[in-house]
Amino acid sequence: MHFSIPETEVRSGENGSTYVAYNIHVNGVLHCRVRYSQLLGLHEQIKKEYGSNVVPAFPPKKIFTLTPAEVEQRREHLEKYMQAVRQDPLLGASEMFNSFLRKAQQETQQIPTEEVALDICLSNGQKVTVNILTSDQTEDVLDAVATKLDLPDELVGYFSLFLVREGVDGGLTFVRKLQEFELPYVSINSLRSSEFHILLRKSYWDMAYDGDVMDNRVGLNLLYAQTVSDIERGWILVNKDQDRQLKSLQEKGSKKEFIHLGQTLKYYGYIKFDPCITDFPEKGCQVIVSAGNNELNFHVKLPNEQMKEGSFKVTRMRCWRVTSSQVPIANGTTNSCSSSKCEVKLELAFEYLMSKDRLQWVTITSQQAIMMSICLQSMVDELMVKKSGGSIKKMLRKRHNGSIHRSDSQQAVKSPPLLVRNGIDSPDPNREQIVKLSTKLSSVSLRGISASNSANDISGNDFHGNYAFEGIGDDDL
Repeated sequence: MHFSIPETEVRSGENGSTYVAYNIHVNGVLHCRVRYSQLLGLHEQIKKEYGSNVVPAFPPKKIFTLTPAEVEQRREHLEKYMQAVRQDPLLGASEMFNSFLRKAQQETQQIPTEEVALDICLSNGQKVTVNILTSDQTEDVLDAVATKLDLPDELVGYFSLFLVREGVDGGLTFVRKLQEFELPYVSINSLRSSEFHILLRKSYWDMAYDGDVMDNRVGLNLLYAQTVSDIERGWILVNKDQDRQLKSLQEKGSKKEFIHLGQTLKYYGYIKFDPCITDFPEKGCQVIVSAGNNELNFHVKLPNEQMKEGSFKVTRMRCWRVTSSQVPIANGTTNSCSSSKCEVKLELAFEYLMSKDRLQWVTITSQQAIMMSICLQSMVDELMVKKSGGSIKKMLRKRHNGSIHRSDSQQAVKSPPLLVRNGIDSPDPNREQIVKLSTKLSSVSLRGISASNSANDISGNDFHGNYAFEGIGDDDL
């Protein structure tokens, strides 16, 4: 998650006095407004609980009223502080930090605690309405949905709630996975747009765990609905013969067999992102990125209109990072951000071994860069648990209980990189700024495909899985 404090506001207090509010944004969207004294109180609590040697530096109090320059300096320091706390695996996952953000979010949106009805979308377009409190956190809402669907407790952790935006054409854009520091009802209502929905979807990548879910009737129905939806949206590719087989299984109501066939199809279980820009194999290329099967898949359109496809395995990535910068909104002028409206530009970059002894950074410019990073992180978490002989059930249960520990993966992977403004790395040079995965890497090569084979064309049979990789496999991680 990208935490930033891009701006301050002078607001009026209850007694008529004024104060400076610091606007905390998550992924470029306002999450809450807080006063310096509130953040200081949080800092003192964290320091008392975890010790001064763990807590990052906090900007000191000032006796006199701050000048505009001092307010700006404090804003920068508070932003670095929030990023550092969130980056820390212990502090960022603490209930103390997350409850502070939830309370501040509710206060900022001025939504009182009361019982409300909240619609949760399923993959087949149906909605489940749950009665919750406006102050219920993500885990509480997920529990309410599971109870309404009669999903067993042991399977709740296999699913997550996602914030999605539905386009006019019915396409889905995954904005983010709802986090422990937010209140789903407040988050969805603060957007004030009917385009946004909360979607229930499986939260794991390895299809081997589908068996656990399919052993339960409700789990089977949810997984079946997701598979059908992904095929209809063109996220999973099928040819004519496969399409006929799938329709026959649907007519028979053979849901398990339908899913088993779906598992053999290309891009089963992938999340497809909106079209964006990459610098691979050359700068300025349009690309459609999909995440799944422990890889990022690229459908690249070269400047000469030629289409190429290839995949970057997460086990071959040495590291990745996400950076953000403020850029002026295109309006035909060259004004700087200080004199015109700006938007956040997000980039995901990962280091990959293109050939023996040749590492190369590959960059994706996308507003979904953070979601891509989250996908990579969760893939690595699963792989490390599997490698260490741990149980994904145990990992999911910990995640569901809101107490994520890295013991199952032996803390081999650091938490996601600290996201920064203006492309500048972490303010603390002693902090890890990128996620290091493995020194065992391999190469990727792109192969040409027909430009007529769009992702929505289920009649073509020209998609094959013959990627030209060399080196290690997933078991060598």
